Amino acid sequence: MKGSHITYNIGENQSWRTINRDLVADIRKGIALTKSKQNKKINIRKIIKIILHGNGYLDNFKISSSNHMENFYASADWLLRNQDMNGGWPIMVNRKLDEDLKVLPPGWYSAMAQGHAISVLTRAFTATHKRKYIEAALHATKLYTIPSTEGGVKARFLDTYNWYEEYPTTPSSFVLNGFIYSLIGLYDLKMTASQEEGRDASQLYNDGLRSLKAMLMMYDTGSGSIYDLRHMVLGKAPNLARWDYHATHCQQLMLLASIEKEPIFDVTSKRWMSYMKGKRAKHN
Repeated sequence: MKGSHITYNIGENQSWRTINRDLVADIRKGIALTKSKQNKKINIRKIIKIILHGNGYLDNFKISSSNHMENFYASADWLLRNQDMNGGWPIMVNRKLDEDLKVLPPGWYSAMAQGHAISVLTRAFTATHKRKYIEAALHATKLYTIPSTEGGVKARFLDTYNWYEEYPTTPSSFVLNGFIYSLIGLYDLKMTASQEEGRDASQLYNDGLRSLKAMLMMYDTGSGSIYDLRHMVLGKAPNLARWDYHATHCQQLMLLASIEKEPIFDVTSKRWMSYMKGKRAKHN
């Protein structure tokens, strides 16, 4: 961001590729860099000109009101090209979740990212019936079986419950929303793959669901929800979920309640939603 100009670097490439940009999203991100308090709705009425800097070739330039399917397939194909031998998509930045947790160096994997990728790939397979997508989704489950201490995403709570870590920290952090997203990916895969191919995904999902049912109440404060379990792991104050994360927790539990018919998910989601309306748990 420089002055009133927002510039995005599209990187270097030695072959033809498709680039999709959401101009409204780009403008919003640019405005966010200015720390402006502007929250007005952004509407693009007319594109005056397109400016590209650098060297290269441009072909088949299109402007459209939406490009959802093209973006979807571009994302699915990116996942195919960038999946590594471990079945994952390493995150190449440092991440420090808490001052008392070890820094995650570049190259760590996230169970949430794996779950999102699996959901995209299973949908691409359903739409195209191309084996490459389902094979990549199946390969992506490998990291669920590898302990986070060995470069995977699996943690254990009290040496009893399996947990798939959004952040594979030392010690484990047990982030709730990332774990549920990882389960949703496994659910999509087990429902899409054949019974034989999806057996491992089904077992991983069932193990995770068992953990969630046993541990969910640890995230309930009586007035909101908790982002992770650092208060139990590190013995410090709870990391309370801000309201947008709390809303995500509610939506995730509502989804699980719709597919699993487990009372704990339905009852908890309704109670947590009531917290956003000012209701609180009873006191003694």
